[in-house]
Amino acid sequence: MSNELKSRAEVDVNLTWDLSHIFRNSEEYEATLEEVVQSAKTIEETYKGNLHNSDTILSCLAEYEALTVKMNLVGTYPSLATSVDETNQENQTRYMKMNTVLSEVYSSLTFIDSELKATDDTLLDEAIGKTNTYKNYLEDIKKEKKHMLHPDVEKALASLAPVLNAPYRLYNQAKLADLDFENFEVDGKEYPLSFVLFENQWQGDANTAIRRTAFDAFSKNLRKYANTIATTYQTQLQKEKTMATMRKHHSVFDYLLFDQKVDRSLYDRQIDVIMEELAPHMRKYAKLIKRIYKLDEVTFADLKVSIDPEYDPQVTVEDSKKYVEGSLAIMGEDYLKLMMKSYDERWVDFAQNKGKSTGGFCATPYGVHSYILLSWTGLMSEVFTLVHELGHAGHFILAQQQNSLFNVEQSRYFVEAPSTINELLLANYLMEQKDEPRFKRWVLSSLVSNTYYHNFVTHLLEAAYQREVYKIIDAGGSVHAAKLSEIKKEVLEKFWGDSVVINEGAELTWMRQPHYYMGLYPYTYSAGLTVATAVNLRILNEGEVAVRDWLEVLKAGGTKTPMELAKMGGVDITTDQPLKDTIAYVGKMIDEIIQLTDELDNR
Repeated sequence: MSNELKSRAEVDVNLTWDLSHIFRNSEEYEATLEEVVQSAKTIEETYKGNLHNSDTILSCLAEYEALTVKMNLVGTYPSLATSVDETNQENQTRYMKMNTVLSEVYSSLTFIDSELKATDDTLLDEAIGKTNTYKNYLEDIKKEKKHMLHPDVEKALASLAPVLNAPYRLYNQAKLADLDFENFEVDGKEYPLSFVLFENQWQGDANTAIRRTAFDAFSKNLRKYANTIATTYQTQLQKEKTMATMRKHHSVFDYLLFDQKVDRSLYDRQIDVIMEELAPHMRKYAKLIKRIYKLDEVTFADLKVSIDPEYDPQVTVEDSKKYVEGSLAIMGEDYLKLMMKSYDERWVDFAQNKGKSTGGFCATPYGVHSYILLSWTGLMSEVFTLVHELGHAGHFILAQQQNSLFNVEQSRYFVEAPSTINELLLANYLMEQKDEPRFKRWVLSSLVSNTYYHNFVTHLLEAAYQREVYKIIDAGGSVHAAKLSEIKKEVLEKFWGDSVVINEGAELTWMRQPHYYMGLYPYTYSAGLTVATAVNLRILNEGEVAVRDWLEVLKAGGTKTPMELAKMGGVDITTDQPLKDTIAYVGKMIDEIIQLTDELDNR
């Protein structure tokens, strides 16, 4: 069948990324992995027990950073290879070996943080006064002091990293390698089914029978693994609760938010305000779906359909170039040139194949370039995903060009802003192409059904569900498959009210995302898009001044807190006003879509 997924070996190599930019071959990779092991031994022999003066501290950090760059490369290489083919045993073997070796290396180097956290603040301040490169690193060390464990415990935890990170790996193995979907049938015709095919094609199919039958078949197969995945998730939750207690955090929430450099109030505000104030707008949107598709009722299985499916343009990978170029030109010549390199240098893995990770992501090994995973379906929605991931790429590369490795990574609270703003820039560009009601409605509905639905609904509802789960864990409880489904269903019903029927299978969406194995990640999508929306409005109103400010934000990397970065971009997230403005912006778009639909119906 035409929709049957190919094996990795069968796909066009031009649709795959080129990992030779990290290492030319497996031999070079293995040699570098050995270099990492030897360098770690040298650092341990030279500096362990000797971090007694500021110059030695800075010398140690310089060597540690150089080693960390190599560890970043040897960690990324097998990880990316595995992500595009979980069924490849050679990739799996290399990945597991890498995990084991790097965990031993990290274990041997835990003395650096342990000794620095045991060092008097006066000496740390002296070292801080001599460096900008390691200032943030050392200031974080000071903040982490009260949460440090005995050096032997820290070393043991680092050694156990492959075990402690096993839930995420187990989840992906179950989802991508073991879970085998049966085909489904509609009107005597058989259709293939997989995670990628369902999420990228069938759940948005304009044919209601296909869409709903695919949803039922997908849910039926998911349910077979509910207990296994719930047990895996419970293991992850118990690990996080144990770590929170060991490190003397008041709650698992405080533990998980610590590295994000935001407090609980910003986290709760994001969830509470959206659940309360965005819901009425999205219920209107659901009723519009009901009207357009002439449905007796809107079910959860209907929410991903296009407002005008016959108007969804088909876009080839080659076609996507003009949209990327047109939308990102406003960011300036240098930024645009950087983004267009992604095609010539094969940064993007566009292919669809068996065993490939679902969704999309961007990884940027330090000093190389970004790698973007997609599964190209030929729909315009994929262009939105592409510019989203290119937003991550531009951000990480610009930050790396301006900062040392230790100053690149920023808070997860902010990290989705540079990606989601690119989706808004694409919409701006498309709106300029022609002033025609149907086209305008298509652009606006693409923003609502993709950009805002994905970040402000899908991920936000994940966050609301996740918060309820962590409350149980924080209170000393545990969860199982039935409880997780119950919580998820309650969250969906609260948000959608009586405008959407939460049909059987909707409660299983907790099984579909890897985000739950990454701490408090889901809520950050809406947090980032809140900032992105405010900055986009600035760009529309102020032009080059706003663009210059935003480029400086991207270059700042992890040298600022989320609040400081937002302020650099002209946004004050210490209040709820940007969030309320974003919700109002979504509501305005939905009202405009409804108005345009009325105009088109009355023609």
